Amino acid sequence: MARIGVDVGGTNTDLVLEANGAVFFHKVPSTPQDQSDGTLRGIREICERNGVPLSDLDLVVHGTTVATNITIEHNGAEVGMVTTRGFRDILHIGRHKRPHNFSLHFEVPWQDRPLVKRRNRIPVTERILPPDGRVETPLDENDVLAAIEVFKRRGLQSIIVCFMFSFMNNAHELRAKEIIQAHMPDAFVWCSSEVANVLREYERFSTTAMNAFVGPKTTRYLRQLESRLKQNAVDARLRVIQSNGGLATVEACSQRAVSILMSGPAGGVIGARAEGALTGRRNLITVDIGGTSADISTIPNGEIKIKNPRDTYVNGHPVLVPMIDLVTIGAGGGSIAYLDEAGGFHVGPRSAGAEPGPACYGRGGDEPTVTDAQVVLGRLDPDAVLGGDLPIDPDLAARAIEPRVARKLSMSLTEAALGIIKVINSNMALAIRSNSVAKGVDPRDYTLMPFGGAGPLHGVALAEAIAAKDIVVPVAPGITAAMGLLVTDIQYEHTGSVIATLNDIGADALQAINATVEQLEQTCRAELTADGIAPAKQLIRRIAECRYHGQGFELRAAMPDGQIDAAAVAAIVADFHRQHRQDYGYAFDDSPVELITIRIIGGSPVDPMRLPTLPQGDGSEVEAARLDARNTVFDDGSAVMTPRYNRGLLRAGNVVAGPAIIVQHDSTTVLPAGYRAAVSDHGHLLITRAR
Repeated sequence: MARIGVDVGGTNTDLVLEANGAVFFHKVPSTPQDQSDGTLRGIREICERNGVPLSDLDLVVHGTTVATNITIEHNGAEVGMVTTRGFRDILHIGRHKRPHNFSLHFEVPWQDRPLVKRRNRIPVTERILPPDGRVETPLDENDVLAAIEVFKRRGLQSIIVCFMFSFMNNAHELRAKEIIQAHMPDAFVWCSSEVANVLREYERFSTTAMNAFVGPKTTRYLRQLESRLKQNAVDARLRVIQSNGGLATVEACSQRAVSILMSGPAGGVIGARAEGALTGRRNLITVDIGGTSADISTIPNGEIKIKNPRDTYVNGHPVLVPMIDLVTIGAGGGSIAYLDEAGGFHVGPRSAGAEPGPACYGRGGDEPTVTDAQVVLGRLDPDAVLGGDLPIDPDLAARAIEPRVARKLSMSLTEAALGIIKVINSNMALAIRSNSVAKGVDPRDYTLMPFGGAGPLHGVALAEAIAAKDIVVPVAPGITAAMGLLVTDIQYEHTGSVIATLNDIGADALQAINATVEQLEQTCRAELTADGIAPAKQLIRRIAECRYHGQGFELRAAMPDGQIDAAAVAAIVADFHRQHRQDYGYAFDDSPVELITIRIIGGSPVDPMRLPTLPQGDGSEVEAARLDARNTVFDDGSAVMTPRYNRGLLRAGNVVAGPAIIVQHDSTTVLPAGYRAAVSDHGHLLITRAR
């Protein structure tokens, strides 16, 4: 049987096919109006080119930006909300945080672009109180019926139910949902306790609102893709990668669309970790540079980092779902260079995207982009992009940069192109530092792994800027995110709230913890079983989200298996102190530790994709791989006749000395003078300074 990973980016859709013990790569233009068009085209083409019948496909794993794009374009569903009387404006008030402390002119996303309009937030009578979730005021069902009439008049089909303290007792939410579904059977209805069953009412309400905002369109897309695959004789299981790096079914992602808001970048981090392991590198800084954006993450000791809940914002709105810790900035091959009204020079975040794309593509774009600068500098050859499948025109690139940048800044065309590259590299280096140095990570102990179609063009420059130890270019840089889809595990997460001080925990709290753990584990196992996972292959991981008494946010601590007793609680406290010391550099070992949330992660490992090994070379292959030499401008401004090498002809153990340009179908690697690239057993380029 065969399986395919499909990662949809802003410019290209990347595919990897594993069949008959071999691995094949392919890339097609993305279709932003309907991502399923590009996905289906890519699946058909990669199978046809490699002689694999569509009927042989057993699994299609998908990374998509559908939900992300909805938040960026703010064109989701109009949402109706039923909430506790007196708390209608929680979504408007938020946390009273100023996005920019010292600015008088700023946008407050949750107020300027609300996920639920105020007129659609309908209060009802009900009240549940902490700390035990007791009912103070029963739910007034007539209020719910009145809200339904308002929603019907306004034609709303996406409804959320968000009551205070429902994470302690969700009986009122579930009853209100039942009433709404009885009277609006075609509506999408979500309870906050189903989407984000955690402490903090504003963040919980915001997460539920985001789920309802992106849910209907995302659900339609996923179900349409599933249907179109079957119509095209692809009777394979369709799985979607979530923001936490785990796979889930279409049904699960439809119920919690908010879980795939960062689906697109997640595959790249997973793929980078897998490729790093093949080269013996466990400390990695990953930089995924595509046509529209750059996604940056740090992998310490081979462990994927999950964002702290205080940082999980999407387009200005807090979203309490697990997300891989990464930073995304508007820096890619399509990023547009321009001068603002005051004469300031910028590159990005606005992008030429897939259509019309950079000027050199000849598709009607006329604004200068990073790709155009690379062409002007001679780093991208007109006949080599995508193996010649994407012809580019250097004259169009020059005509875009010269009048809009070079002439306005009174510099030569080459200086202007170099300026574009230096600015975009500086932007990315700052973002790398924000996700490494600012979090206690020393880049000197880390390998930089640049990937995405544009990553290896910038890899050495970025490594120099952050003082990384060395550079590893993956086997297929432009397809790495798609490769990550075939090495990630199935994963489901559920949470329950048990608030207790662990240092002097009592019998009642222990009983509540064990009851919650048992219930959440049963839920995870039921989902895994429904997904066809045999009980023997089901893996359950327990996490206790804790904080010091009075602290604002929690950190994850490992929770032992088996019955939770005093010894297990002591282990949780010890691991929390360890985690706090790792994240912040210190811990308060004598301070009381509070348990806030129990998180259960149910998963099942998949068979990882196996990259074939290359034959060992004797050195003669380097000269055989040499194509020609062309004039190339490097970052120091020097113009050098630089040899081109066909990466596909290099063998394990070969060493290419800079200056050199190493070309392949999906990417191009720039190797300046003073650097050498050694080919690993699996074909990675291990780039270090020449000694």
